Amino acid sequence: MNATEWVRRFATEVGAQPPTDEELDQILKLAAIAAHGSERTAAPVACWIGGQTGRSPESLREIAKDINPGAED
Repeated sequence: MNATEWVRRFATEVGAQPPTDEELDQILKLAAIAAHGSERTAAPVACWIGGQTGRSPESLREIAKDINPGAED
């Protein structure tokens, strides 16, 4: 099972909509910025926090870039 299949299955199991391809791309970019700006553990926690806000993945990525200037995504 690849990552996309796993995410879709997880979403189904928890009763949520899986992310679109664009949303998934933005989420992964957010995770990369968090992991490279701090420690790897920041990536899943940042994504979890972002999910609690209801903001778009793209806006969360921009906020993460503001926290970590010069971050590549």
